[in-house]
Amino acid sequence: MNILQSFEKKEQERLLANSEIPVFAAGDTVRVLVRVVEGEKERMQSFEGVCIARRSRGIGSSFTVRKISFGEGVERIFPLYSPNVKIEVIRRGAVRRSKLYYLRDRVGKASRITEKNTYAKKNTTDALAGNAPSDLQ
Repeated sequence: MNILQSFEKKEQERLLANSEIPVFAAGDTVRVLVRVVEGEKERMQSFEGVCIARRSRGIGSSFTVRKISFGEGVERIFPLYSPNVKIEVIRRGAVRRSKLYYLRDRVGKASRITEKNTYAKKNTTDALAGNAPSDLQ
């Protein structure tokens, strides 16, 4: 590992210690809060949409979020390890691609992504043995 790679690794660990980055992937709906400084004032600006791509390049990692604003598609690229960015996962999407650039060509209901099922599976051994669950008896 050369000097630049070791420096990037240390910086990445330092930035991870200061802020927590949730686990998310393409297809997930995320809300990104960006710290905006206007003169002497500071505020948090929200951008909520579907994550259509993630770019993994160490400390240079980024992700692209797409939303429809007033009927027009808007995409914004955010740095993953920036201290000015906070990420909240709103819902998980069930997709089979890592890059969802095909959503750019879709309009309306065609651009919806189904939500991933995260419910816990029931004990299947009782069902196979013919035993009914206790709440149904």
